[in-house]
Amino acid sequence: MEAMSDIGGEQNATNEHSLRDFIIEVPWLGSIEVGETGFRFVRIDLVDPEINMPLYAVQAAFIYRDLDYLGSFESNDERLNDIWLTGAYTVHLNMQDYLWDGIKRDRLVWVGDLHPEIMTVASVFGNNEVVPRSLDLARDQHPLPQWMNTISSYSMWWLIIHKQWFDNYGDLSYLQAQETYMINLLDQLATFIDEDNAEKLNGGRFLDWPTSPDPKATHAGLQAMMVLTFRAGSEMMETLGHPELQEKYAAVARRLRQHTPTGNTSKQAAAMMALAGLADPAQINRDILKKDGVQNMSTFYGYYLLEAMALAGDYAGALEVVRRYWGGMLDLGATTFWEDFDINDSRNATPITELVPTGKDDIHGDFGEFCYVGYRHSFCHGWASGPTAWLSQHVLGITLQEGGNVVKIEPHLGDLEWARGTYPTKHGLIRVMHFKKADGTVKSLVEVPEGITIR
Repeated sequence: MEAMSDIGGEQNATNEHSLRDFIIEVPWLGSIEVGETGFRFVRIDLVDPEINMPLYAVQAAFIYRDLDYLGSFESNDERLNDIWLTGAYTVHLNMQDYLWDGIKRDRLVWVGDLHPEIMTVASVFGNNEVVPRSLDLARDQHPLPQWMNTISSYSMWWLIIHKQWFDNYGDLSYLQAQETYMINLLDQLATFIDEDNAEKLNGGRFLDWPTSPDPKATHAGLQAMMVLTFRAGSEMMETLGHPELQEKYAAVARRLRQHTPTGNTSKQAAAMMALAGLADPAQINRDILKKDGVQNMSTFYGYYLLEAMALAGDYAGALEVVRRYWGGMLDLGATTFWEDFDINDSRNATPITELVPTGKDDIHGDFGEFCYVGYRHSFCHGWASGPTAWLSQHVLGITLQEGGNVVKIEPHLGDLEWARGTYPTKHGLIRVMHFKKADGTVKSLVEVPEGITIR
């Protein structure tokens, strides 16, 4: 339906970021190459009336990194298998010169968006240079005291990502290259805490779009992010050999935990509070995360909702969220995951592979809020890939630690009968196979490359 639309109109088709509509002159007995965008369907109109134009061929050029899918996931549930692979493919398309958030719309390095993306990169492709390349671009484009992408939480995500990347690959020289910026950024963040130990961050106060109109939710999420950031900063200072800074930033994290935000009812901020230790994960899961099923979720922070449900031990519930929410996009014809998805919009909607008949909703053109109204809504957005990383980490049970030299194996099959897969490391592939026995216990077969210790 987007391909059949014209620019403008109530459904907001746009030429922003990458051009989707343009008029070209086609040479006689020649060829021409045009356009740089992402698309699934293309419409070609002959503009001049009463013209007969023989057209020999229209070919699409696919620009992508020719990468092996080193990581894998397979279980007795084909829906979960399809979701894992769709998340992997979504991020693969966005691994261009930098790690973009969208192949069609934005084509930019948004640092918050990078966190779910780099978790997927690590789970599927391993140590790829597009990640440090993108992190360095963000650092160099935003000298302090600027916030990355003008958003304070995105600067915090930059720090959290570095901790995660080092845990997986242990590149000390790369971490040392960030040292000065890291310390100055942590010290800058520490100035935005008031006498009640509450964050008072300036700049763009943003978690994700659905929480943005709610100041209580935004504060709760940012308070949690500050705790997680200073915890990560303290651990990185230990790695870098600065015990005094390790304790300094650990003390800031302890101070921040003394303030508990109130009044939040959003799933996104609640998940972050659980992950930061500001709220009881079981209570958060029961009272907020499971309320109304998969309504009031976002594709970006859906990843952290799954993480919080895992922390509460509700693995079966998290698997059902993956099936219903991300699976809901597959039911509508998705081959990549979307910038945002409201499950309620799907009730009377036609799949995106079909023209919309009278009386049915256009899932792309009829919905959307904030910056993604109508056809401006990105249908390939890397921040929506969270289930890929989550399934590898929590169902296959694989978590790398200590620079990728140690692996913790802790599978949680939930309602699955079996699951198997691989996970790339700097030493080679980890291979696991888990299956549930008659008494409900899980038997695991694990193969790790030389150089990795199993914990």
